[in-house]
Formats: sequence, structure tokens, C-alpha cells
Amino acid sequence: MNKNTKGRNAAGMTRRTVLSGAAAVGLSGLARAQQPAEVKVGLIVPLSGIYTRPGQVMKMGAEMGIDHINKQGGIKALGGARMKLVVIDCGDTTEKAKNAAQRMVAQETDLVAATGAYLSSFTLAVTEVTERAELPVLTLSYSDLLTERGFKYIFQTAAPASRQSELGLPTLMKLAESASGKRPKTVAMLMDNTATSIATAKALKEKLFAQEGLQLVVEEVWTPPLSDATPLIQKVRSARPDLLLFMPNAVSDAKLGLEKINEFGLGQGKIPTVSFSITIAEPDMLQSVSTEAVQGIMTIVANWGSKGQEELIAELKAKYKEPWATQNVVSTYGDMWLMKEALEKAGKADRQAVAQAFRTMDAGPSKYFPGGQLKFDEKGRRVGAGVVIVQWQNGVPVTVYPPELAQATPFWPKKS
Repeated sequence: MNKNTKGRNAAGMTRRTVLSGAAAVGLSGLARAQQPAEVKVGLIVPLSGIYTRPGQVMKMGAEMGIDHINKQGGIKALGGARMKLVVIDCGDTTEKAKNAAQRMVAQETDLVAATGAYLSSFTLAVTEVTERAELPVLTLSYSDLLTERGFKYIFQTAAPASRQSELGLPTLMKLAESASGKRPKTVAMLMDNTATSIATAKALKEKLFAQEGLQLVVEEVWTPPLSDATPLIQKVRSARPDLLLFMPNAVSDAKLGLEKINEFGLGQGKIPTVSFSITIAEPDMLQSVSTEAVQGIMTIVANWGSKGQEELIAELKAKYKEPWATQNVVSTYGDMWLMKEALEKAGKADRQAVAQAFRTMDAGPSKYFPGGQLKFDEKGRRVGAGVVIVQWQNGVPVTVYPPELAQATPFWPKKS
């Protein structure tokens, strides 16, 4: 090879190297440009009507989750893309919820996932719409029907209502027996006709009451909002059961019921009262009844502020002036982290990819949901989901079960 040939080759190599390097830089820049600056996720909850309060609290949890995720670097698989929350009011009826879902999927076409819709009846309506739009939805709602329809885009983080009954009632019976020396034998059940209450009651009546040796002596059902609790509580007073199951899902209904329970002299442990709803442990309850009136009341729920979440609860108190963390805060906060996990796994801001990431997720023990794993079965139910028992103690509803999450020791009100 002569000197001139060598020079031309060297020059050619230099040009090719430069062009190749420039192309690589260009492709890298293009890849960065294709990464979204933000990823939208939806929160569809009641922000008007009688269920406004839970919706507002769910919004707090979502906002805190988004804020923490973005401050920690956003979605790393998407170049640090920030998560953006889109909030939709689903109103206070199933028809309003369905209409809101239709607006959401029509107007917010770039949503990759959503969570909501508080009441199971609303969530059933909302997910009929989101399923057709192939939008993955996380939900805390309890109804078994949610994940019995063969849907592929709904993921239930809570134990379904029937499972909560199976986990919670035997624990309560053991607590009653150990504290009082005898098991309750008769039970009264007052409930609204929302999907969650119906599912809970079905499991209790078909299996659990007989299994636990309980005789149902009063059963009353109402349609929210409850106008007058007097006839319901009169029947309980006449029957004098060993245990009262009171299951409202609207704060206004819970207030009316507890006011009458105390007016009729049945409160403060005279008839031990248990719920299967967070409503009875909402801060608003203390606007209508005294701390003495709710002392000892227990409720079986899917989630609650617990041991190990002290920093989150402290931030909630400081930022939103909330006195304690209900399941609506903790679960919705956890949903944001679940969405982040799915986006990291999917590697792109695409609802189909995010849905598949939820289906195949196996992210270890759950941090913000009691029991089990961050993993969903073929129905979309979180594997091993547990329950929390919360009890009013000295004006605050605290986690008393399971022991590893408990903030206090449970006690059984003495029936007089």
C-alpha cells in the first residue's frame, strides 16, 4: 500500500467514524426525545354528593404518592418521566359514575392506568367502561363481583368482601371469647344495599354464621341515604343480641345509626358493635358522637394506617390536617407505587403494556397493603390479600390486628 492510498483510507476511516458517531448521538437524542416528559394516570372518585369525603381522602393519598415518586426520580425506565395525576369526579350514583368513566376514556386518551372508584357499586359501573377501553384499573373496592366477570383490565388490591368476612369474623369471635370468657351466640345485622355490603352479608349468612355458631336474630337493609335509624335500632334493642354488625358506607348513615344506638342506651359496649366498613372509623364521626360513644367499636377493613407507616401518617397530618390515615389514603398511595412498578416493568407509557405488567408482576411482599404479595392471580385479585381490624380507643381508631401491624392491643367491650 503506497502513502497516498494509506492517506485516503485513513481519511475515509476518519470520516466514517465521525459519521457513525454522529449517527449514534443522533439516535440517542431521538430515543431521549421519544421518552415522554410525563405519564398520566387517573383517579376516578366521588368528589360531590354524600360520598365526597372518601373521594377527597383518596385524592390526598394519590397526590402524596405522585409527589414522592417524582421527587425520587420519576419512572427510571422512561428516562425519569414524571407521573401526572388526572382527577375525575364520579359523583354519588352509579349512573354518574358510568358517565364520568365514559368522559374519562374519551377525553383522557393518553392515560396509562387509573384507580378508584370507592364504592363497589360505582366501581362495577366504571370498570364496564374502562374494560372496553382496555384501560387497566386498580381498585380497593371490595365486591367479589368486580373480579368475577372475566375482565382482563381490573386489578383488586383488597381482599374481596367474602374473603374479608372469612378472615375477620373468626378472629373477632376468638377475641370475644378470650376477653369475656364466652362466645357470642346471637347477632343482629344492619346494612345498606350497596354491592360491598351485599357481598359481605352473603358470605356471613351462607357460611360463616353457622360456622361460628351465631344465630341471626335481626336483619335490616336500607338504601342510602338513611333518613331515620329509629326503626332499625328499636329492633336491635328488642332482640338484645350478643353482637351487632352495623355496615354503612356513607358517613351520614353511620352518624345517624350511632346517634340512635347511643340514644337507645345500646352504646359503649352494652351491645358490642362491629362493622365491615371504614365509614364507621372516619374522622367525621366525632362531629356527631362523643369519643365515649364510639369507644371499643371495631371494624374489619382491607387496609389502614399501621405500624411501619409512621412517616407517611405524620406527613398526612402535617400536609392535610388529617388526624389519622384511613385505608383510602394508604391504599391509594400504594396504588401510585404499583403503577410506577408496572411502568418500570413495561418500559413504555402504553396501557396495554402496563396491563400486561400488572398481570405478570411479582414484586415481593406488599408494603402498603396488608398481607400477601404485589402479585395478581388470573382473576386480577392480589395474591394473599389480608384484612386489618381497627378499634376505636380513646378517640382514635387504631389498628389492633394483625399483630405485626398493630398499633395497640385490642379489647372486647363488656356487655352489660
